[in-house]
Amino acid sequence: MRRAALQSLRTARQPCGFKVFHRGPVTGSPCYGFGLRTASTSSSWDHRVRPVLNSSMQFRGLYIAVASALAGSGAWYAYRGTDSSSGSAGESTGGGSIGRSSARASSGAYSDSPQAANGGVGLVNQGETRRQALVVDNDQLYTELISGDEPLQKTTDDAGRKLLMMMTPDQATEKLRRNEESYLVGRGRGLVRYDIVQLSSNDPIEDDHAEKIVDVPDTIAAAGNGSASSDWMFWGVFDGHSGWTTSAKLRQVLISFVARELTATYKSALADPSVTQPTPESIDAAIRKGFVRLDHEIIHESVEKVMKANSKRAAAELLAPALSGSCALLSFYDSQTKTLRVACTGDSRAVLGRRGPSGKWTATALSVDQTGSNEEEAARLRREHPGEDYVVRNGRVLGGLEPTRAFGDSIYKWSREVQDRIKGSFFGRTPSQLLRSPPYVTAEPVVTATKIDSSKGDFVVMATDGLWEMLTNEEVVGLVGKWIEAQGDASHGASGKSKSWLQTLFKNKPEEVLPVEKEAQAVDGKGRATNGQKTPIRQRQWGVNTDQNSRFVVEDKNVATHLVRNALGGKDRDMVCALLTLPSPYSRKYRDDLTVQVIFFGEGDRSGNVTLNAEASAQTEQLKAKL
Repeated sequence: MRRAALQSLRTARQPCGFKVFHRGPVTGSPCYGFGLRTASTSSSWDHRVRPVLNSSMQFRGLYIAVASALAGSGAWYAYRGTDSSSGSAGESTGGGSIGRSSARASSGAYSDSPQAANGGVGLVNQGETRRQALVVDNDQLYTELISGDEPLQKTTDDAGRKLLMMMTPDQATEKLRRNEESYLVGRGRGLVRYDIVQLSSNDPIEDDHAEKIVDVPDTIAAAGNGSASSDWMFWGVFDGHSGWTTSAKLRQVLISFVARELTATYKSALADPSVTQPTPESIDAAIRKGFVRLDHEIIHESVEKVMKANSKRAAAELLAPALSGSCALLSFYDSQTKTLRVACTGDSRAVLGRRGPSGKWTATALSVDQTGSNEEEAARLRREHPGEDYVVRNGRVLGGLEPTRAFGDSIYKWSREVQDRIKGSFFGRTPSQLLRSPPYVTAEPVVTATKIDSSKGDFVVMATDGLWEMLTNEEVVGLVGKWIEAQGDASHGASGKSKSWLQTLFKNKPEEVLPVEKEAQAVDGKGRATNGQKTPIRQRQWGVNTDQNSRFVVEDKNVATHLVRNALGGKDRDMVCALLTLPSPYSRKYRDDLTVQVIFFGEGDRSGNVTLNAEASAQTEQLKAKL
């Protein structure tokens, strides 16, 4: 995961420096008040001009930013077919926003020409079909009609502009659901379900994830209640950057490293007849030890193996996880103690949702974003590296890396001597001139512990920072609560495990707005949260409309997919389709890779099985339960 989202979005907040072509009044904020120009004089373009798109989420800012991203290689082109009978649901030939019905025109999305308003087909010659297009070219935005009804397959038009077909809402939904998974847990040990989804922006995706349920015999950990075993449950999201290899390594082995240390700790406690469980401090220490040991293998043991092999092929394989990097967020739930521990290395985040006395949900962060903008982390680095004024610069370690804790990232951990040796013998980058006393970055996590109360409908959302750049903690918890209400209402006609579980949570009449308690967030003079959590980039940069009724929607059976959909625009289908249409690498300027896990605690059936929840999972034979 590259931390470029904020920098790339600066285009949308810079003072307008584009040439303005006035064709009538343009509404909106001064910065986005762009006039429109006519298209080129090519005979294939109709010289009718329409005002700029104006959505409830300041979508024009996105389009102008898109222009900057694609200026070097062409333009972003999106169209809507003119035959309403052949379009997907929600499309219309009448004037409206891209891929939307003509009802949107009345709210200001488009102010169409009379031809469009009266049918939208726009024929110049009998039988010649015209299609409405949104064109971004040379940092200018305008709308035109193009002729022809053939599918767009060429990469550029005659003027050298890149042509991309806008996804329909149905296509956007298919892409959102392509990697969703859902599992029903019938262990009878405090967990009923967990949902997962991934959406790439990088190619290949740099995020990864892992889930595992371990049946632990009472010879390792005291089970209690006359049971011969208990469950250890693990969930992890891994936010890679500068490549995918480190996050893939974490997916493969991090849970095993932590489980190994926990096994030793729990066995030690059993050896003492006076205790039944290890101390909380020793459990936390075991998790930290698992993290640190794995990173030592990635960073230092790999160098020893490479030097011994003296092979570039071995170097390419063994050093890859060290040269890239990854944040890690791992949750560990002990079914015996009902305690959830969250270990955070980096800026992925876990948030607990719990139903309060009012019936609404409360959001509690179980981790703190560990970045150079977090004053506690910055102060720690300054203490560990006294006299180095630039140890944190512009909110980044040595001015480069945003997370202050991560796996891999060897250029911040190897000595200058080791880096020069690796570069001279194999390959590598030149060390930073600011490198004086490495390591600057650690994989040691901060561990928190929370007692789970299933009677209050506890659930946990774990996600890479791509989600938290778009939604606040309260919005995420409220969206899950809204989804529970919708599923609970639908479950009246359902049966079996899903019905019984949802009815225990569905206690109140569904609300129009998000059913979550709101807390005022303290910010410093620069608008940054003082609790260490980053505020959503989109809301800060694009002036998102805070009217929840106009923003959010419930359309998915998988709650993780539901969160991602609403992070990308929710009810604003134009924004959802546009963000999903943009290909890599352009998409990375507007959204990061997204990995989301939602874990529901409760007392379900006791079948002992973990089964795939088909209605909320992608149709693939590759999905297997993590038991």
